[in-house]
Amino acid sequence: MTDKQAGEGAGTETSAGERRPRLGFVGLGTMGAAMASNLARAGFPLTVFNRTPGRAGPLVELGAVEARSPRQVGEASDVVVTCVTDSPQVDEVLFGAQGLAPGLAGGSLFIDCSTISPARAREFGARLASQGVAMVDAPVSGGSEGAKAGTLTIMVGGETGDVERARPVLGAMGRTVTHIGPLGSGQVAKAVNQVVLCGTYLGVAEGVVLAMKAGLDPEVVVGALSGGAAGSWVMQNRSKNMIEDRYPLGFKLALHRKDLAIALELSRQAGAALPVAALAATLEDGLIAAGFGDDDNSALARAVRSLSGI
Repeated sequence: MTDKQAGEGAGTETSAGERRPRLGFVGLGTMGAAMASNLARAGFPLTVFNRTPGRAGPLVELGAVEARSPRQVGEASDVVVTCVTDSPQVDEVLFGAQGLAPGLAGGSLFIDCSTISPARAREFGARLASQGVAMVDAPVSGGSEGAKAGTLTIMVGGETGDVERARPVLGAMGRTVTHIGPLGSGQVAKAVNQVVLCGTYLGVAEGVVLAMKAGLDPEVVVGALSGGAAGSWVMQNRSKNMIEDRYPLGFKLALHRKDLAIALELSRQAGAALPVAALAATLEDGLIAAGFGDDDNSALARAVRSLSGI
C-alpha cells in the first residue's frame, strides 16, 4: 500500500446517493476477520491491518486494501474499528509506534469492539478527544458464529451523535445494536453479559453431568429442556460439546477469564457480590493451568465432569 493509496479516496456512494465512509479495521482474529468481512460485503471501502501477517488475504479478495501499519489505516479512513485482545493491545494499536492516533484526522471516529476495562475506554476516549477524534466503545457478544453471520449483539457507549454515526457500521456486523450510555457503558454491559454467561455455562454443564451420572441420555434430556424455562443459547449451541467432551473453538476460555477479571474488578468497585462469577473464575484458572485455555468457553464442563468422576 502506497502513502498515496493510504490517504486518497472519499468513500463510495450508496444507491440512494449517501456517502459511505472509508473504513479501517485493525485486528483480524477469529472475531475480527469475520466482522471485517461483513463490512466489506456491505460495500464499505475498507483498509485493514493485523499485527500477525497473513490474515488479510481473504479480505483483500473481497476488495479490501492491506495497510502496513495502524497509522496507515488511520490515514486512509474516516472511521476505524478495532477488535483486539485487551486494554494493552488497544493502547498499543492507538498510541504505539506507527499507531492509529497520529494518522487519524480531526473529525474521525474510532469504534473499539474489543472487550476492555471501562476506565481504560474512557481514558482512550479522552486522549483521542484532545485531537478532535470521537470514540465509542462497542464490545460484542455472539461468538464466532454471530461474527460470521453478522448477528452479533453490540453494546455501545458514547455520545449520542457519535453512536448514531457508528450505527450503520455496527449494523453491518450485528443484529442488535444498543446504546447503553456514555463512553465506557458498553464495556460495563459486556461485563454483565460475561457474568450471566458464566452462570449459564456452569448451569448447563452441571445439568448435563447430573443427567449422565443418573443414567439418562443427556441428548434426550437437553432436547426435552430446550423448549422450556431452562432453554438458552448455551444449551442450544454448547451442550453437545459438553456431552461429547470436545470443545472446538467458538470463544476462548482464556479470553472469557480475562473478561471475568474485568467484571470482578468492577464488582469490587461497585460493591456487588458475584459468587458464581468468582467460582467460574477459579475453575477457569484451573483449566488454563492444565493447558485448556485455548478451548471453547464451554470447556468449563471439563471441570464439572472431573469433579464428578467422569
